[in-house]
Amino acid sequence: MNTTPTAPNRKRTRLVLGAATAVIAGALVAGAGYWWLDRDELSQASAADCRMAQRIITEAEEISTGPAPEAQTWWKKTGDERRAQMKDGYLGAKVSRYEGWALATARKSPEAPSTKDVKNLEEEARGHCSDSGVTLSMPPLGA
Repeated sequence: MNTTPTAPNRKRTRLVLGAATAVIAGALVAGAGYWWLDRDELSQASAADCRMAQRIITEAEEISTGPAPEAQTWWKKTGDERRAQMKDGYLGAKVSRYEGWALATARKSPEAPSTKDVKNLEEEARGHCSDSGVTLSMPPLGA
């Protein structure tokens, strides 16, 4: 009779491999669950980015009623400043759209936004500042 000591080793190896497979599968499921919950969340801008956004929005409201050449100069200067300093690009994109609308309104362009467009943009932008303690307010342009 030949008994080999490999039978207990095989059982232990199978047990270790099964446990490792279960841990890896659990980590994959947890990671997928985290991704699933986080996939629709908006980026959260810093308080500094949100304060800058509100300052630009306030200036945009004022410039939208002014002369078009001044609005053009403001638009270029503000866009450069926003791109250089604002860290949250998603919030920056919303603010950029409002800047463009302010310029279009100052130019009396037919592409000027409706009050509903501004309200929708405000809601989108506010989502990026919900954790910052800053509440963005985008008034209608040209008023």
